[in-house]
Amino acid sequence: MLWRFVFFLSWQLVGGGLGWWRAGPWGAAIGAAVAAWAWFVWDLSRGARVLRWLRTGDLAKAPSMRGMWGEAADRARRLLRQSEAKEQDSQSRLQEILAALQATPNGVVLLDREGHIEWCNQIAASQFGIDAQRDVMQFIGNLVRDPDFSAYYAAHDFSHDVVLQGRDSKPSRPVRISVHLHPYGDGRKLLLSRDVTALEQADAMRRDFVANVSHEIRTPLTVLIGFVETLQTLPLSADERGRYLGMMAQQASRMQSVVQDLLTLSRLEGSPLPGVSEWTPVQVLMQRCEDEGRALSALLTQNQSRLHVLEFPPASALKDMGEIAGVAVELQSALSNIISNAIRYTPAGGSITVSWQRGGDGSAHFCVKDTGPGIAPEHIPRLTERFYRVDRSRSRETGGTGLGLAIVKHVLQRHGAQLDIASEVGKGSVFSVTFPANRLR
Repeated sequence: MLWRFVFFLSWQLVGGGLGWWRAGPWGAAIGAAVAAWAWFVWDLSRGARVLRWLRTGDLAKAPSMRGMWGEAADRARRLLRQSEAKEQDSQSRLQEILAALQATPNGVVLLDREGHIEWCNQIAASQFGIDAQRDVMQFIGNLVRDPDFSAYYAAHDFSHDVVLQGRDSKPSRPVRISVHLHPYGDGRKLLLSRDVTALEQADAMRRDFVANVSHEIRTPLTVLIGFVETLQTLPLSADERGRYLGMMAQQASRMQSVVQDLLTLSRLEGSPLPGVSEWTPVQVLMQRCEDEGRALSALLTQNQSRLHVLEFPPASALKDMGEIAGVAVELQSALSNIISNAIRYTPAGGSITVSWQRGGDGSAHFCVKDTGPGIAPEHIPRLTERFYRVDRSRSRETGGTGLGLAIVKHVLQRHGAQLDIASEVGKGSVFSVTFPANRLR
């Protein structure tokens, strides 16, 4: 301020001096007045430059000057830079938050006070069929037209979620979406959605599992109790007593098989994954499976006029197949289970072909092909579920517990192998297993 006052006086002294030199005292007064007005206009123009720059706020066009206006411009420039840095930091943080919401496995939709969409991530856009760009500021009720959601939104009771049918849901592959609204801020709402199809399927499988276990054990137990009561209350001949005891032994064996398979599944799920320290020759493994398969075929066709046609790879071809890493007992159980299923469901006179081949990438392919009745396509995805049967009555006739393929699936998963099933009704089935190269040598 002192420099500004000195500068103003300097202008007046110069103007007054020139006026005195030209016209005396009156000229000095007029010169000082003109100098004051000139300084005022010059100073006003400097202030106008600063104001014009402040209106635009462009840091690149900030005026460069000295004095009070120059200091004001410098201070304003620093404040603008600080404000711009804070805004960039806020934008950066906002983008990080949106990126985190974008990366979440659940759907996220931000709604304003009226329920209009302010932002949504790609998961929500896919689940509800929303265009993240086009549908901004659209009312959520116009895009999610499920009656359950409309009732949920209108009730304003957001203490619980609502489960809707997914837009990609099909009768063969249902999709279920859980939606939960969370109010926040000044009337805004956060919509969270997640795919609960797997959870509902797991819950259904759990209920089915409990029901199936109860049924599988209750049925033979009921038979046993009935025979025990008969033996206790009725006078029976030795032949009748022997026949009843044989049936009781058969039902007890059936219950024992179910319990044994359940224990096997529990052990597989709870034990650590097998390493690559235990190696078994493929020839030995396949020979054991062949012996079990031929014994089962002879048992099932002992009273039949025709026998199964069983084809296994010759021992000479298996000598060059090397060794496989894993738990030998588990591997034999899984492969024998596939072979025994083919034998059980193939009528007498049908053929079962077993093969083992090495792939060009070092993997190995175990394949069992039969000429049985085949399996309808809708049953194939569920064959490895516990207690799932295509034909319950026929399965029980063949002595199966409904857990065999579930055990096969767990064993193969533990050894990094993949099971593929192809079948056609009336033409038989093909069960193939692919073992990775890192488990073969």
